[in-house]
Order: sequence, then structure tokens, then C-alpha cells
Amino acid sequence: MNLPRRMGRRLDRGVALITAMLISAIATMVAANLAWDNALDVRRTTVNLGREQAVQVALGAESWVISILQQDGTDNNTDHLGEVWASELPGLPIEGGEVFGSVEDLQGKFNINNLIDQEGRVVEQSLLQFQLLLNALGIEPRFAGITADWIDSNLEASFPDGAEDPIYTGMIPPYRTPNQPLSSVSELAAIEGMDRAIFRILEPHITALPGRTTINVNTATAAVLKSLDENITLSDVEALLQERAGAGFSDISTSFGTLITPEMLPQLSDSTHFFRLKVIVRIDTVRVTLYSVLQRATNTGTVTPVLRSLGTT
Repeated sequence: MNLPRRMGRRLDRGVALITAMLISAIATMVAANLAWDNALDVRRTTVNLGREQAVQVALGAESWVISILQQDGTDNNTDHLGEVWASELPGLPIEGGEVFGSVEDLQGKFNINNLIDQEGRVVEQSLLQFQLLLNALGIEPRFAGITADWIDSNLEASFPDGAEDPIYTGMIPPYRTPNQPLSSVSELAAIEGMDRAIFRILEPHITALPGRTTINVNTATAAVLKSLDENITLSDVEALLQERAGAGFSDISTSFGTLITPEMLPQLSDSTHFFRLKVIVRIDTVRVTLYSVLQRATNTGTVTPVLRSLGTT
């Protein structure tokens, strides 16, 4: 008579034990999830604070470089690789990390927007120079015509190397030519036939500046110097690089007069109005990279940021 009652009590105790274990397991899971969420919130807050601090440090470095460029413009009228701005910014310690970077002369590169005039028509002299630059880099010169069609104002493909909307609308996904100047050389990644390997070779020698600009031969890359005339040889380029070492060319007309055509000479200069600053800031595990295009006014020498891009890792 008592056996069933005892079994019922044992079952009740078993159910209670299992219930207690389930409650304990659920409570443990909830506590672990809360702890994990709290750790994520703390980490997210730390990263955001570090990022904001890094951005402010980068902007401070930009202001410092602006003052250097403004003082340089006051001190002299030429820009060359022996000046203070042309040396890499040394790594400077900051709280929790460091900041370093570099400044480059954008007019030491070929300005892609020089391919067209103010009306959007192709400039044959600049097109030829771009072809020579591509040859110097071991890249097919047909990309010059393709690039010119990408930014010129008309919709007619140039012969024999052009590419307009009928080419790009047939791609997957389809798109159209912008038919306007570039704001960034990265846009060239979309032109017909361009791949990553070719773009990596070309990128260090090109830029996208507003309007037509001259080439600063004091800072131009070797390939850009060779593109100034089809008769310039590698030995000519080496001689030019040696001549400009230190303080740049003393007289552009004398140095280049026998190497290039008279029509090309006005396209050369020994000063610069556009620079690009690269600042890298590391704070703890946060790394911020600021790219800033700086324009120095011709008359006043005032330096102004005209384009910024920011990356965070």
C-alpha cells in the first residue's frame, strides 16, 4: 500500500531536481550572454573613442603640414625633393600609439584630366604624352585612347583605341562612361580592359587634379620624365635625375630645351600647387589612415584641403 506513494515522492523529487538544474543552466546562459554583451559594448565604446581620438590626431597632423607648406611657399618659389615637406614624417609617439606619414607632390605625376580641354575635347599633345607614359611603364598604349573617351564630352568612340557606352552597356553589370573629368584615379579601374595588375603599375605615376596643370619636373617620376618626348632615352632620364638631385633644376629651359619640343616646354614648371598628405595614426588596436589633397594658392600661398578620404582598421 505504501509502495506507490513512495515512488510518487521519488518522482516528485526527480522532477524538482531536473527543474532546478534547468533553471540553473538557463540562469548561467543568461549571465554569460549578459557578460558577453557587456564586453562587446565596452570594446565597441573603446574602439569608437580610439577612432575619434585618432581622427583628431590626423587632422592635427594635417594642420601641421599645412603650416609647413605655407611657410615653404613664403620662403621660395620652387618645390623639389630636397625640401622639408618631401621627407617622410617621422613616427611620433602619442598616448597609446604613434602617428606617422608622408607628403607627395601630385604635380610630379601625369594629370589624367589634362587629356581634355575646358570644352571636354581631347588634347592631342596630352594624349601622346599619356601614350608615351604607358609605353615607358610597359603598358599597352591603347589605354590612352580608352581613358580619353572615358572623360571626353562626346559619345563617339575615338579611332582606333576608343571605347564609349556601347562597350560598357554590354558588360555585366552594365554602366556608362562619365564623360567628365575624374575626381579620383581609382575610377580608371572601370575602363575597358583595365585590371588590378595594370592599375597597380600605373597608379604611382598618375593623378586626377581639377583642370589642366603643369608638370613639376623637380619631382616628376622617371617614367613621367621619359613621357615628355618620344626621343628621350633612359640615359637622358638618368642624367636629368642626377642634375635635379638636391635643389632641383636651376633652369628648366636649359635642361630640357634640347630634349623636348618647344610646344611641350610651357607644360613644365618647377613649382607645385597640389600635394597629397598621407597620415597614419595608431592608437591601441585602432588604425586610422587619412588622405588629404592640399591646394596651395598661387597668389596668397594659402593651403587648403580640397579632398579628404578616411580609412579605419
